[in-house]
Amino acid sequence: MINRDLIRIKVVQLTYAYYQNGDRNIDKAEKELLFSLSKAYALYNYLLSLIVAITQEERHRVEILTNRAKREGTEEPSQRFAYNKFAVQLEENKQLNLYLETQKQRWEDDMEAIRKLCDQIEQSVIYKEYMASDDDSYDADREIWRKIYRTLIQENAELDSILEEKSLYWNDDKEIVDTFVIKTIKRFDPANKSEQDLLPEYKDEEDREFATKLFRSTILNADTYQRYMSETSRNWDFSRLAYMDVVIMQIAIAEMLTFSNIPVSVTINEYVELAKLYSTPRSGGYINGMLDSIARHLIGTGAMMKQMPEPRSRRSHDERWSGSNRHVQVNSQRPTDNEMLAEEQPTQE
Repeated sequence: MINRDLIRIKVVQLTYAYYQNGDRNIDKAEKELLFSLSKAYALYNYLLSLIVAITQEERHRVEILTNRAKREGTEEPSQRFAYNKFAVQLEENKQLNLYLETQKQRWEDDMEAIRKLCDQIEQSVIYKEYMASDDDSYDADREIWRKIYRTLIQENAELDSILEEKSLYWNDDKEIVDTFVIKTIKRFDPANKSEQDLLPEYKDEEDREFATKLFRSTILNADTYQRYMSETSRNWDFSRLAYMDVVIMQIAIAEMLTFSNIPVSVTINEYVELAKLYSTPRSGGYINGMLDSIARHLIGTGAMMKQMPEPRSRRSHDERWSGSNRHVQVNSQRPTDNEMLAEEQPTQE
């Protein structure tokens, strides 16, 4: 679940914090990095358990309404959403329950928020259409939860505040983790029952090593990487660069030089986007130009064995106009009708 996009974000955050912290203990900082990544996986499981908590509250409501209907002799409420097939399967998932046993956070501590979410769900068009539908398939049950998550949970400021109070690490994680929760919902198969696999913490050991290697390379080679920046900043006002921009470029250079299988263009694009997120509005364009120059410098000096496309040549306005005039002069004589017809005939291959 913890992918390289999330790892890059955490490395940026922890590298910046490392330089702001007077301690400068790389081993301690590395442990903090891995801990912050583990908290992202905790959030993934906690958000899945939110679906279970909402389902259990809905079940409680249905039980109260059912008992009242029996006493008064009125129509009993539908149990369809309270016993939604997908939600029940998630509730019984062995992997989720095993993980939650090791965690302290419980949605039972935030029942007011759960009840409010239930109210919002019951008032939504999505819910009303689902309850009115004749389609009682597993697919329909899974789809209603995908829609609920995307519309009522994914963009929910109150929920975000609750999560931030529980863990400061979750402040920047939810946007990415939400995508993995939705991906998990789509992956659920009723045939797997309680054995349905959730996403692993890391795809493989290589991704875990990516985090530690990238962080250590960034810190241990800082002087070298910053020298590369100054050597290639002749056309840039390097002295006025925001400190976060320096950090981001330092990490980008570390990635270029440490991981031979990642194309230069991928690295540049990733860190340009991070600059837009964490630095000044103008940082994206500045860092894009700087990293392109640095990468070409590293390739040109043999410090990096990667390839980049040749930069596009830009002809001046005078050159374009001169070239256009030359073309006009060569063809200034009007062609004959036979020549024009010959030009319009398709070429035979």
